[in-house]
Order: sequence, then structure tokens, then C-alpha cells
Amino acid sequence: MRDFAPPSRRDLWIHWLIYPGHSLPTAAAPVLVASGLAIHDHVFAPMPALAAFFASWLIHIAGLFTDNYELVARHPTVNEHPELLDAIKNGTLTLSGMRLAIMICLALAALGTGPYLLEVAGPPVIAIGILGMAGSLGYSAGPFPIGKYGVSDLHFFIMFGVFAPAAAYYVQLAAYHEAVSGWSVLFHDMPLRTLIVGLPLGAFSVMVLIIDDVRDRHFDAAKGWRTGPIRFGMTWSRVEYLFMVGFAYLVPFWFWLRWGFGIWVLLPLITLPFAAMIARNVWTSDDHDTLLPMTPLAALLWFVYATLLAVGLAL
Repeated sequence: MRDFAPPSRRDLWIHWLIYPGHSLPTAAAPVLVASGLAIHDHVFAPMPALAAFFASWLIHIAGLFTDNYELVARHPTVNEHPELLDAIKNGTLTLSGMRLAIMICLALAALGTGPYLLEVAGPPVIAIGILGMAGSLGYSAGPFPIGKYGVSDLHFFIMFGVFAPAAAYYVQLAAYHEAVSGWSVLFHDMPLRTLIVGLPLGAFSVMVLIIDDVRDRHFDAAKGWRTGPIRFGMTWSRVEYLFMVGFAYLVPFWFWLRWGFGIWVLLPLITLPFAAMIARNVWTSDDHDTLLPMTPLAALLWFVYATLLAVGLAL
């Protein structure tokens, strides 16, 4: 029998659905790194970067809402988030309200930031927005939900490590070259390193995903999802996690030695002890309650790493 009061409607939306401790850092990290590179290249544009952040955050929140909607609508007997299931039962939360929230987030991203980004960066932002929305919603919804079939690792790595940083850099570069066609900027002026500098962020996105997959493996199995721990076992996922940690902290040396950035690009190595602490918990723990706080901690580490990398790129 529970000895605590159920969460209020406000707490449900903020702490269980919007989840700012996770959604804000993950949306901000690619924009920070892209802005650091833009400063290095003398094309930094603060307003387009800020608009890109808000669009990214809104699309990310829509994806979180969709994930939870799919959970309570399709799997009402899976007790992964009992607070949400209880809220649906007592009317504090409704499926129609969740659908409306998803549409509002997407509409705000499209109509709130879209016209401005379209003006400063041209038609390519339409394609970028559509791809971003499809990538966010497609994790748990649609005819081929990526999370269900165990290909989320690659999806997250590409979306957060390549697509999002390159898109955030593009809107700044296009604003700088305001007299040039957006498509021309995209295909002729985008430097190759825009596809490279975000790779450590892709690794961090996979780390966060692995923590969630290990923690929720029993719930995922009940839903019929084939995540890494279910398909390949716990050892596979833990080794993959350690590989991603190693990758994230070795890549800055590559930036320094191969891509001509200054030694300041090694600043993210300051966070390595924190990363080691989280990795130790992932390696030694497999119960839900122990791993639950590791997700926001890993997201915070991701944000701090991205901030330091951005500073290192800019200097």
C-alpha cells in the first residue's frame, strides 16, 4: 500500500513528461557545440542559435510525450511509470490531453521558431524540421518504432552526434551568408567538420539510452521491445557503454591532433572522473532504483561536456 500522495497535475507534466533534467541538456548540447564551432569559424549568430535550441527542445519534448503516450495507450498493464497509469485512471491525465500536448509542441516548433529560421536560413530548415520531428516521434510511434526493434543506438548517435550539431551550425552559417541561397550554403559552404565535432555527443546519447534500456529491460520485454540488453544481454550493453565512454574522451585528442583545433579542445577531459563514477554504477548495478538517478546525472554530464567542448572549439 502506498504511503505517499499521488503527484499533482503540474508535477506530472513537469517531472514525468517534460522531464527538464533530461530534455533541456540534451537539446542544448548540440547547439552549444555547433555555436562553439561557429565562433571558431567567425560565423556565430546568437539569435538563430537560440531559435534552433527552442525548436530542438520542443521537438524533443514532443518525442518524450509520444513515448509516454504510446506506453500508457498501448501497454496499460506494463507498470513502467505507475504514476502515469494512476493519473490516467483517476482522470488527472488523459490520452486526449497528451495528444494535444504533442501537437502543441510540434506547432510551437513549426510556427513559433519556423518562420524566423525560414527567413534567416532559407528552405532547408523545412527539411531539417521534418527530419527532426520524424526522428523524435519515430522512436516509439509509427509503423516501425525504432526503439521496439533495437536500432535506437545508431539512431540516437546519428541524430544527436551528426544531424543536430550540423543543423544548428547551418542556421548560423546561413544567417551569416544572408544574401546566398540556403541550399547553396548547405551543399557548398558547410565544412566537413560540422559532421565531426558532435560525434562525442552521439556517444553520450547512446550512454543515456543504455542506462534506460538496462534499467527498464523487464518492462521493455513485457512490451515486446528488442533493446540491446534483451537481444544481446547485459554484458554486451555494459561493454558498449564503456566503449562509448572511451570514444567520447578520446575523440577530443583527434580534434586536437588531426583537425587543427587548439589544446583547449581537451577541456572535456575534466569531466572524466564523473563519467567513471556513472560507468561504475552502470557496470555493477542492474536494479531499477539504483539506475534511475543515473539518467539525469548522465544528461548533466553530457551538458557539461558539451559546454566545455564548445569553449574549447571557440578558443
